[in-house]
Formats: sequence, C-alpha cells, structure tokens
Amino acid sequence: MKRFAVLFCCMGNICRSPTAEGVFRHVVREAGLADRIHIDSAGTHGYHVGSPPDERSKHHASLRGYDLSQLRARQVAAPDFERFDLLLAMDWENLSLLEEACPPEHRHKLRRLMEFAPEGLSDVVADPYYGGKQGFETVLDHIEAASEGLLRHIRREAGI
Repeated sequence: MKRFAVLFCCMGNICRSPTAEGVFRHVVREAGLADRIHIDSAGTHGYHVGSPPDERSKHHASLRGYDLSQLRARQVAAPDFERFDLLLAMDWENLSLLEEACPPEHRHKLRRLMEFAPEGLSDVVADPYYGGKQGFETVLDHIEAASEGLLRHIRREAGI
C-alpha cells in the first residue's frame, strides 16, 4: 500500500509550515488515515535547521489542541521533490523558490496550500513572524480552512 506524502513549506520552517504539519496530522488522524498519508514540513531557507517551532506558533496551536512540540526545522532537500507527492508552499515567494529548485519532472507537485481553501480567503498563508498574536491566529484559521479541502483532494488523487 503506497502512502501519499505531503510536504508543507515556508521560509524558515518555524511558524507556518510546522503549524500546517501539526494541524494536518490532526485532521488525518481524525479521519483514520494516519497510516496512509505521510506528513512533513521544511523551509526554503536553512535559517533555523534543528530548531523547534516558534514559541508563539506552539502556544497558539496548543490553544486549539495541536501539539507542535516534537517538530524540528529542516530545509527542503533535493530528494524531497521525488519523495513527496505534493509540496505545498505557504505563499508565492516560497512557491517561486521551490520552482527554482525543483527538477522539471516534479514541478506538477508544487502548489500553494491555500488552493485547497474555500473561496474568498487569502491566496496565501501570511508570515506572522514579525507581527502580533492575531497573525498566528490567522495562520491557524487559514490552515484549518485549507486542510479539509486538502484531505478531500488527497482522497480523490490517491483513492483512499
């Protein structure tokens, strides 16, 4: 049984992408599909490799029942483009960086997470790093909104 693999990507892998990893793990576990869908996150930059998620990300996620404490930042690596079925950027800039690094035969795997969100929301998950607490809440709102659509997409694509 092949597992479907998803990689969430932002700049440093300490705010948005680990939050997406934690939220989507929860959604997948609740759907009873944890053994069928592999979930990870990485940064397009190596600024924080080995670091845990930002304390504000962990705090706001925990208020909604998501545990990010075991996650550690890593940078996107060349094998990721082959290993993952979807690589989901949080914004246009990180999508562009993924496109630059991605071999042509795997570019069809590159998307933005917010493509799976309901109509009317932002087309990106904005970086909350330099803002206040509302930015972290908005990140969670957007990721939660996109996660159900993402799960529906994976179920269709992978037949699970």
